[in-house]
Amino acid sequence: MQRCCVLTGTSRATHYRRKDGRGPVHGPWLPRTPPPSALTDTERVRVLEVLNSPAYADLAIPQVWARELDDGRYWCSLSTMYRIARTAGQVRERRRQATHPPRVRPELVATGPSQVWSWDITALKGPVKGTWYRCYVIIDIYSRYVTGWLVAAGEDAVLARDFLADAVTRNGVEPHTIHADRGGVMVSKPVSEMLVNLGVLRSHSRPRTSNDNPYSEAQFKTMKYVPDFPDRFGSLTDARAFCDTFFTAYNHEHRHSGIGLHTPASVHFGTAEQIRAHRQTTLDQAYATHPDRFTRRPRAPRAPDIAWINNPARQEQPTR
Repeated sequence: MQRCCVLTGTSRATHYRRKDGRGPVHGPWLPRTPPPSALTDTERVRVLEVLNSPAYADLAIPQVWARELDDGRYWCSLSTMYRIARTAGQVRERRRQATHPPRVRPELVATGPSQVWSWDITALKGPVKGTWYRCYVIIDIYSRYVTGWLVAAGEDAVLARDFLADAVTRNGVEPHTIHADRGGVMVSKPVSEMLVNLGVLRSHSRPRTSNDNPYSEAQFKTMKYVPDFPDRFGSLTDARAFCDTFFTAYNHEHRHSGIGLHTPASVHFGTAEQIRAHRQTTLDQAYATHPDRFTRRPRAPRAPDIAWINNPARQEQPTR
């Protein structure tokens, strides 16, 4: 019969239904008669009471099943216990879970230099595999000026504290806020106490959210993508010599696209407007000489008036 149904394209259930004189089934299926081995409703309620009893409320279902069996009580199979718990919506974690308040999104705004600093630590490859040096860098988010850098053999909280304190002293003006991620050194007691004593506010990124520290991350990419960045440094002295050359050029020669193609030093020390005026004079002369080469009067790029981490004026979109 099975072969005949395959050849005719008819299901066996349809064939037997027509053979018995029954027509097509309309509406919902009739309730199934439970098999003789099924638990009664009373027994299912009793099993659920056992699972929710004070002695077993914090245990996994296999633990309950095994302990009841050790005590000489058999209620049902392990799979049946799971089915009863699933029907009651209890197949998830049955214990009371700890809840943590949501991490606050850092929202920082700087309208001038020496207001908000960001710092981070990156790894530099040493001469052999497994040897790494640590480069500490502080950057002003408004001017992009590197106010301090240090290359050391490793990460150390006391070293980081002294490094930050020295950068604040040399800058001459204490920043309002210093932002960092949640690395062990960044949240260490020596660093925290030093910032509290200076009256500088601390700000930290949310866990596993690199976008909360964009200025430091972008600066590290700029450093590691320059053509002469070595694959490995021969020694700690070589790493320091490279960083000295790089950060000098970064502060005083590199025209940063985020600050109107000015150098970070120019914006940090207040000469950007004079340089922009000089650029505008040159562009005006070029326009007066060959106006046909321009579709409109050229304007020298202007540095933004504000810099921010997670713009407070923009609401964060909910995560799906």
